[in-house]
Amino acid sequence: MNPAAKLDSLLALPGENEVVEFKEAKNGYDFTKLGKYFSALCNEANLKRRPSAWLVFGVHDRKHVVGSYFRVARKDLDHLKEEIAVKTTNRIS
Repeated sequence: MNPAAKLDSLLALPGENEVVEFKEAKNGYDFTKLGKYFSALCNEANLKRRPSAWLVFGVHDRKHVVGSYFRVARKDLDHLKEEIAVKTTNRIS
């Protein structure tokens, strides 16, 4: 499924749930909060035997796409993945 179709399918849900969260995150997002959401979403996906969970940035009030400039460059996104891996037990990636 292409990214636009996936976003449309997530936005079509009745709201957030255990494996889907929307955050505005216009320019940044607190790393500690990010880690907590990452952990919670991963745990819920595992408990529900889902292959993935979604933390979607750039969405306000669960339905309004506003865009986000949080780590838009590929190198910055890769660095975020590295930060999460380094700061979690057993270097989860």
